[in-house]
Amino acid sequence: MWLNPEEVLVKNALKLWITERSNAFFLLQRRRGRGKTTGKISGLLVGALDTVLDSNARVTPFRILLQVPGSPISWIIASGAAMEEVNKHWDWLVHNLLHSLSVFDNKDDVSNFVKGKVKGLIAEEVRGRQAAQEDDPEKFREALLKFELHFQLPSSEKLVTFYSCSCWKGRVPRQGFLYLSINHMAFYSFLLGKEVKFVIPWAEVTRLERISGGFMTDAIRVSTRRRQRDFSMFLNLDEAYGVVGQLADIALRRLLDSEGLELDRVLQQPARITKRVLEEQALREYVLALFRLPRSERLHEVASCAAWTPHARCHTAGTLYTTDNYLCFSSREEGQCLLLLPLYQVLSVEKAESSQVLPEPIIVSMRSKKAFQLIQLQDREHLVESLTCRLRSLQLKQSTFRRGAHNRTASSCSYYTFYYQEEEEEEEEVEEQVLRNTVNKQALITAFQHASTHNTKIKEERSPGQRDRSQTHVVCKGCQARALTPRSPFRTVVLKWGYLKNTEAVKEQLWEDNFLEFGRGVHMFRTEKVQRLVAMGIPESLRGELWMTLSDATSDLEAHQDYYASLVHKSMGRSSLATEEIERDLHRSLPDHPAFQNPTGIAALRRVLTAYAHRNPKIGYCQSMNILASVLLLYAKEEEAFWLLVAVCERMLPDYFNRRVIGAQVDQSVFEQLIRERLPELAEHFPDLSTLSSVSLSWFLTIFVSVMPFHSAVCVVDCFFFHGIKAIFQLGLAVLETTSELLCRSCDDGHALMVLSSFLEHVGREDSSSQPPADQVPVTRLINDALERFGDLTVRKIERLRCHHRIQVLQAHEDTAKDNTLRLVSSEVSMCGDTLADIYDLFKTEHFISLYWGDTSMAAAAQAASWSRGGVSYLERRYRLDRPQFKSLYGLLAPWAGESGRHGDTLADRTFTLLDQDQDSLLTFRDFAAWLDTLYCGELNERIKLLYRLHLPPALTGSEDLSSVMPGVSTSRPLYVKVASGLGDGQEVKDYQEQLKQMLQDLVLAKEKDVEKPLPLMKQKEFIQFCKTLYSMFHGDPEENELFQAIATVTSLVLQIGEADHRGRAPRSRGGDCPDNWPDSESMESQWTVSFAQIFASLLTEQTLVNFLEKPGDLAVRIAEAKQKQYQQRAGLLTLQQRHR
Repeated sequence: MWLNPEEVLVKNALKLWITERSNAFFLLQRRRGRGKTTGKISGLLVGALDTVLDSNARVTPFRILLQVPGSPISWIIASGAAMEEVNKHWDWLVHNLLHSLSVFDNKDDVSNFVKGKVKGLIAEEVRGRQAAQEDDPEKFREALLKFELHFQLPSSEKLVTFYSCSCWKGRVPRQGFLYLSINHMAFYSFLLGKEVKFVIPWAEVTRLERISGGFMTDAIRVSTRRRQRDFSMFLNLDEAYGVVGQLADIALRRLLDSEGLELDRVLQQPARITKRVLEEQALREYVLALFRLPRSERLHEVASCAAWTPHARCHTAGTLYTTDNYLCFSSREEGQCLLLLPLYQVLSVEKAESSQVLPEPIIVSMRSKKAFQLIQLQDREHLVESLTCRLRSLQLKQSTFRRGAHNRTASSCSYYTFYYQEEEEEEEEVEEQVLRNTVNKQALITAFQHASTHNTKIKEERSPGQRDRSQTHVVCKGCQARALTPRSPFRTVVLKWGYLKNTEAVKEQLWEDNFLEFGRGVHMFRTEKVQRLVAMGIPESLRGELWMTLSDATSDLEAHQDYYASLVHKSMGRSSLATEEIERDLHRSLPDHPAFQNPTGIAALRRVLTAYAHRNPKIGYCQSMNILASVLLLYAKEEEAFWLLVAVCERMLPDYFNRRVIGAQVDQSVFEQLIRERLPELAEHFPDLSTLSSVSLSWFLTIFVSVMPFHSAVCVVDCFFFHGIKAIFQLGLAVLETTSELLCRSCDDGHALMVLSSFLEHVGREDSSSQPPADQVPVTRLINDALERFGDLTVRKIERLRCHHRIQVLQAHEDTAKDNTLRLVSSEVSMCGDTLADIYDLFKTEHFISLYWGDTSMAAAAQAASWSRGGVSYLERRYRLDRPQFKSLYGLLAPWAGESGRHGDTLADRTFTLLDQDQDSLLTFRDFAAWLDTLYCGELNERIKLLYRLHLPPALTGSEDLSSVMPGVSTSRPLYVKVASGLGDGQEVKDYQEQLKQMLQDLVLAKEKDVEKPLPLMKQKEFIQFCKTLYSMFHGDPEENELFQAIATVTSLVLQIGEADHRGRAPRSRGGDCPDNWPDSESMESQWTVSFAQIFASLLTEQTLVNFLEKPGDLAVRIAEAKQKQYQQRAGLLTLQQRHR
């Protein structure tokens, strides 16, 4: 294969290579000991060395070198594992290049020509491999060449796909091609001699919509902050809309929120993204959401088949999905029949005999002695082989884990932490500490069932006097009874269960019958009949088990034995921000339930939340997690509740519990669109649906637990574990539809919120022994109405909507972050808000350009990826520039046109070093804005002070060449200032010194109010560099000659001042005349210094200089020019850098 040319300093180091063929410019070599049998010791040693090396270090046995006559350096340009492969490359070089090289006289031209050809061949191979993955390789190859030709973007900007379409300008369509790459969408049209082309970065896309009407029957609207673009006449609009949405979503998640959102490993490497990868990723996201699988699961096979469903006595057609650890089956109609088989429970996957009745069947045998039959599998051989291989790997891993667990000394009993103190503690405190660290082995509902079930009824039946006088006890099963104060609202009572017991018993019997028909455990068939049972409310005795089954938290529990106990051991007793927030919210979690006004429940809740924060520090602890964990602890054992919380936070509600709750806000945006589609009258009454969203956010975060009566809310949680987030969307729509008449009559937002709150407070259970209130809404009826009215809402549609609405949410966060940053910085600068906003956009674009095409090892890219640095606020570290990025913006925004070339580059380096005060090689927007504000809006003394500091350490480093001086200025002393004739030498010096002293006194008086640290003195060589900078700034100015003469005069004046001050200071320090052993001129030069005040006063003597330095720069014009040049300039520079690597 062809290789990027790499230098080889020694052509035949250690005689490891043997030359097989050669000519004037190329060598074909074979590795000694490879390719031919040889009995020589050296060949055997080299062959043995290559054999024992790992695969990454092994050397290919054949290679081709480029050698230039008279040059000691050669370049490897091709290599191969077989002689036939490398001979093909050799023949191509001989027939296509060898004769052309003889015309070159310069050896550098020869090497550059050959290396350019080889790189072109490599690029062609890359295009070929990419094109081969497409449905029409030749057509894609042609489109790739046009994309590179038209838009001149770096080669790393990978084209994903393209579409023929029309872009509308008003009522005129322009037919052309839409190119979709990993970072941009680009359109090109050439019609009737007129060329139209533009590039839109995905990072600027704020909204994607499908529109129709007018001349456009169906189109895609792409909105940015500046304008809208409409594209229509696609051959496959659905596909194009999906790909555009996916690419925009991926780019924004990668660029705007590298910390907050999870991104698949494949998508984190943009170079691997293809159209096929996007299709596979969309299908994977759907499967993970449908079956609520872990986010780390990879999708392997997708096969159409039919599964034997015993309850229906027939085969149900559908699709089989296989992942790393699961077999998943879904019927063709989503939700009709689902089957989830964890591979750790699978014993074998075998082929059965095929027949006309049962074509291509396989049998999946489970450890529970159940078997499942799948038929009509097209690629049965490959599927069985792949599954068998994964099963063996999983079984080997499990056996290793069990062996390690058996050897560990940790017991399976409850975990205790004992505290030893020098002084004896009170008995109650000791009991509290033991209770705090004891893992419960039962659900809390078993201890507090009586009080929690009947508390509301008791409080209503008892008179106020009885409630105040009584004092009772809550008896906890399995724990010591605790006395409660008379003020406690919960008391022990003796009740007749009656109707409630009968209702629970009926439900339990229905579920037992269901288990016989559909199976029990994770591999239970999930059908419409099971859905109806869940809608009735799961019986309390089975609720914990079924939550574990429906969420598949059982698999996590089985795979991680003793994991929770070890987390408790590691996390308890440690203090962090998360633990402080947990302690604050412990007593706010279901405060009306007796379990959480008791140390037993509080301690269990503390352990679960603290253990999860320790397991997932990226999430740590977020509000509303305490409410969810409380509900889970009531119906599941403590360890099971922990794994249920893991399932909810990491699988069922992805991206909900992070720093900015992005997932919840995305679902709120989706919910608003569903309201507009399903409830148009309500949407018309509330043009701004943010009012309803502010209420519904808690519905999604707490699964209605915080807004409904507890026993009604747990029925909603039942549906959530069966349907996933789809249940919350459906129930939310049902609530709004039921209350829509009252909401439409509401006069303001506050009234609407009261309507919703009142309705949800009166959602109750039907299984009550007493007559329900007239305004009570049975929760089962509300759930059934939601399923009936909005049952057509599918997981697939929700996932598609999430993809497009995530773009809007991320961009809204970006706008908020921008506004907050500008608000912080605007108080420190003099620029207007619009100008500062434009500078922010340039700053952000520069950051993104390097993320698009730059070296990923650069400091800014590493900083954006890690987000681990402390001590810097989120807004300040959001976008930061490294040295090359700053130098690029420096060249675009520097106020003086003459400041270019080599010295301008040097000055940009010094400026970056000066602004990088924390020495992390990164600049914040605040630093950048303050620098520009000084140059364009600062006073004259501030500008000169900035220039002065650029020529002192640390900005001026010792590595710079300070020997060069400004042309036309002599550094030899003595130097004289031209004065009027007729004055004697003494009068000249006297008048000059008096004038200078007066100017310095005025400056001191003017600066007395300032408390700034005095600037260091400037040495002579540093001052010469300062003058050189001034001269470079004047280059190209209309008054260049006058300015040059003025700076020459000022330079001579300052040198004279420094000389006079130095000669006058030295004798006084000696207390007499200059002795004979006075230091030589070189030593005197090293002690020559001037102050900022002296330089500033000298500059003020030349009005031409003052006018130039005070001349206001037009920053708006520079910004407009920078917007036009920034993209292509940086793209060309980065392309050049990549070619020279």
